[in-house]
Amino acid sequence: HVQLVESGGGGSVQTGGSLTLSCVASAPGYTGDTFCMAWFRQVEGKEREGVANFYRNDGTKYYADSTKGRFTISLDNAKKTAYLTMNGLAPEDTGMYYCAADQDPACYFKIRALGFMRPSLFHHWGQGTQVTVS
Repeated sequence: HVQLVESGGGGSVQTGGSLTLSCVASAPGYTGDTFCMAWFRQVEGKEREGVANFYRNDGTKYYADSTKGRFTISLDNAKKTAYLTMNGLAPEDTGMYYCAADQDPACYFKIRALGFMRPSLFHHWGQGTQVTVS
């Protein structure tokens, strides 16, 4: 089982500001087994929305239209950490941000086929970290 722990949220960020979230993945089951590392966000009462995905097989990145050009997902394999760097934050970016991972080698292709990041494609989730933009 892959364990994911997010950090970097909490407090409040001003509109137009920047914030970087981190997600540390712990063994067993992480090294070499996790093909997709992703970030989702959720506002209470709404569905969980995919933000960005990193396909570890070849480094391909996928972004939701709402975050493209503002958010960047990256991965440090040595530190087993995924990052989400968010620039140009707006109040509509407020929500609980979750790190997710999956061990399906076809995870990225499934996202491309669907045209969005379906939460059910991911089987490992962190507890979330709150991002508030005011």
